[in-house]
Amino acid sequence: MIAFSHVNKIFGTKTAISDLTFTAKQGEIIGLLGPNGAGKTTTMRLLVGYLIPTKGTITVNDLSPYQQRYELSRKIGYLPENNPLYGEMKVVEYLSFISSIKKEKNVKSIIDSIGLSEVMQKKIEELSRGYKQRVGLAAALMGAPEILVLDEPTSGLDPIEQEKIRDLIKKFGKQKTIIFSTHILSEIETIADKIIIINEGKLVYQGVKPKGKGAVEKLFKKVVKIT
Repeated sequence: MIAFSHVNKIFGTKTAISDLTFTAKQGEIIGLLGPNGAGKTTTMRLLVGYLIPTKGTITVNDLSPYQQRYELSRKIGYLPENNPLYGEMKVVEYLSFISSIKKEKNVKSIIDSIGLSEVMQKKIEELSRGYKQRVGLAAALMGAPEILVLDEPTSGLDPIEQEKIRDLIKKFGKQKTIIFSTHILSEIETIADKIIIINEGKLVYQGVKPKGKGAVEKLFKKVVKIT
């Protein structure tokens, strides 16, 4: 169980997150939706313990991400929006490095499931953006985490690569709790079971994904007040 309770995050004079309260249950694929600048990345960083809330509490399985970060580090796999990788390393070297840190024994299984076999001997800097995202996703999966936190996982990808990443999210969603952020409405319709919508750092909707073509777009425009 993931729970945000009245969470605020303030940077100087700017309030990035305001009184944010939501829950996520085990086994759900949750789409965190919002316009650019809504606070999605800040929410993700708070969840994984990279940021400390100014006010309020966050728990993951009754543990605090910022007070008990070590204990939670093996339970959460995180793919940041900027996907920091060591470009000069070969894919095989990078994933071997990550697997040694996270004590992952089923590296080949992850590589095969992500579709990285054909690029293992290439330097990361030589890969397409789509393959770089797959490398980041493979790293996030190391250590058998119970929860995947994916920040804009398809941002900047071409339509074909976007579809491949979406298929992978759906595939791993059968075994894990996944929270992914996006501003792409069709992505929510394709992947998510549940939606959390934030705007200007505030929760404006939390609930089951509405059914029907265009239903997510209608909901989004209504709660974000887009005319």
